[in-house]
Amino acid sequence: MADGGPDLTGGLRVDVLRRTIWNHRGEFLQGLVVTAQVCLIAFVVAMAIGLVVCLIRMYCRPLRWLAILYIEFCRSTPIYVQLMWVNYVWPELFGWPTAFFDAGWAALALQSSGYLAETFRAGIEGVSRGQREAALSTGLSSTLSMRWIILPQALLIMTPSLMNQFLVVVKSSSLVSVIAVPDLMYRALRLTSIWFEPIEILSFTAFLYVLIVFALSAGIKWYSDRLRARYA
Repeated sequence: MADGGPDLTGGLRVDVLRRTIWNHRGEFLQGLVVTAQVCLIAFVVAMAIGLVVCLIRMYCRPLRWLAILYIEFCRSTPIYVQLMWVNYVWPELFGWPTAFFDAGWAALALQSSGYLAETFRAGIEGVSRGQREAALSTGLSSTLSMRWIILPQALLIMTPSLMNQFLVVVKSSSLVSVIAVPDLMYRALRLTSIWFEPIEILSFTAFLYVLIVFALSAGIKWYSDRLRARYA
């Protein structure tokens, strides 16, 4: 039995858990809220940018090279480098002061938008040519056929990849702690520096991330199955 209290599995101590986790449950909850905000904003923005970049690459020949360059930049540079770039270089280049929170979700959106652009392209190209021709034969314009015929069918193809990318955003979001965004990881590191109990605090934080990803994965599977059953 350890001096600090009764041992739990792996050497965790009840008194340490109570002092570092239970007594700071409000702070962990606040960190979860910030993490959720960062992830949701980043993913929504990434989807919007990714769709625009995808359409430019597929249908705007003069700017196709620019879309390809953007995609390669997003996919070839580490998220940490992009985070530093948005937080430190962006304000220097454009003179736009960037709050830590905004820099966090912007970097995540930048990283994800490149992957989502390719996901959208694969989904759209996965719709059969016959469906495209049938939509145009009804008198719909290219824009309306894309909106009402092609994209809804492409969504069935893209859903698993879109949701998996959201899980990547959730797991990558812990990196925003390095620029002082007060997310879950930032608060865990702060409590670790106060109490000097990294095993209990970081193990609990990892457990929270596992719960989040597990719950999201279950929800994604349920939604994907429901979507396929609806349009089967």
